[in-house]
Amino acid sequence: MEKNITYSVIIPAYNEAVCLPVTLAVLEKAMATLSLPGEVIVVDNNSTDATPEIAREFGARVVFEPYNQISRARNTGGRVATGDYLIFLDADTFLSGRLLKTAFSNLSAGSCGGGAVVDFYRPVQPAIRKAVDLWNLCSLRFKVAAGCFIYCHRQGFEATGGFSEKVYAGEDLWFSRSLRSWGKRKGLTFQVIKYPPIITSSRKLEWFTPVELFLILLIGAFPLSVRNRSLCAFWYRRPKTDASTKK
Repeated sequence: MEKNITYSVIIPAYNEAVCLPVTLAVLEKAMATLSLPGEVIVVDNNSTDATPEIAREFGARVVFEPYNQISRARNTGGRVATGDYLIFLDADTFLSGRLLKTAFSNLSAGSCGGGAVVDFYRPVQPAIRKAVDLWNLCSLRFKVAAGCFIYCHRQGFEATGGFSEKVYAGEDLWFSRSLRSWGKRKGLTFQVIKYPPIITSSRKLEWFTPVELFLILLIGAFPLSVRNRSLCAFWYRRPKTDASTKK
């Protein structure tokens, strides 16, 4: 008889044939350090490369979401997940066993969920380093999770309706606020893990010019703007030189 699944790791993926193998290999090692039974769900968000085939090779469950929207892909994975604990992980992000254990320890000790401070797996420009350090301070101070790693109780995900499908960017911030409010009503805390950090790629910051990065910050200052897909094109466009967009 198959063991009941305790947790589900959900990875939204659009044309991630380059990054996904490493992410899944690291995740496999992290999951092996736990005695809890878990599952990996890769949400193929209408990829045109080998993303779904690679996911299946690693034993992941693949579900298809035809509409190219980050929040919708996350929700599609969340709805089919069978675990009591949900982990939302980006396809270019490395999750350590220690961080996974810390998240589960928080959830079992009175946390509704949260995130982790962010670091990169290779050196970045000083300006980018300062920007991320500032984000980490804000994340800890204001209790908001970065989208590359979010953990929560399944009950909280369902009670809040998951990630807002009205927005095309910043869905992690909206979900953090909703989950935090739900947790407060239940007497549960929202915890951003300070150590260990979640290790992710800096590629999105490197893709954009300084002018484009400024426009992204400007859009972020006006919450209603993220409901306009055209204004959020930066989050969905990839440079032609990026290897992960090649078939």
